[in-house]
Amino acid sequence: MKVIFIEDVPNVARAGQTREVANGYARNFLFPRKLAVLANSQAAASVESHLKKVAKQRAIEEAEMSELAKVITGTEITLKAKVGEKDKLYGSVTGADIAEALSKEIGREIDKRKVDLAEPIRIVGVYDVTIKFTHDITAMVTVTVMSDAEGAEKPVRVEKAEAPAEEKKEKAVKKEKKVKKEKAPEEPKEEKPAAAEKAEKPAKVKKPKKVKAVEPAEAEKPVKEEKKEKKSKAKAKKTEETVEENKE
Repeated sequence: MKVIFIEDVPNVARAGQTREVANGYARNFLFPRKLAVLANSQAAASVESHLKKVAKQRAIEEAEMSELAKVITGTEITLKAKVGEKDKLYGSVTGADIAEALSKEIGREIDKRKVDLAEPIRIVGVYDVTIKFTHDITAMVTVTVMSDAEGAEKPVRVEKAEAPAEEKKEKAVKKEKKVKKEKAPEEPKEEKPAAAEKAEKPAKVKKPKKVKAVEPAEAEKPVKEEKKEKKSKAKAKKTEETVEENKE
């Protein structure tokens, strides 16, 4: 479905642009929120007039933000907090804290969402923080975070408003442990020696050989031979006895 966007939709389109979108996305999200209209609808004619007003208003706002960015750039603000060991704060300094302090400093309201802070500041130092009004309009301010104790010295400058190396290392270790805990690696299979494998395998049972049925004639043959042998021995014995008798 082809639609004309009336308002900016992040990562999709800006007001005035025509885009092809899924039917369900248009009917269930864009149209109910009046973010877009059908490109071929009767409402499309009135969109042009609306967009001209939006463009004019946007130009005024961007001019104001550009002027404000020039005023803010180079502004220095100081935030004090309770500090523990190794200059670590009891708590943290957030984008909301910086926006509030900056608003008081310049006398104009600064939205905390405009403070481009990767993560809260948790250690004393001097930080360069970006105030991002739009993609093209930004300002750089200097934020000093120091101890609220009397006579505390001003900390050294930190190039970027990001966590210190030690804290990053701790987070990286925790993240790694969490990943390992969530997804335990498969245990490697133990390689068993060949002898063990052979021992584990059940021995093959030899099938008994089939015994051929003995023919009756074959079965009787050894019996006859045995009888014949006995008769021969008996006859030989009698002959020996007769010979002995004759000798006597």
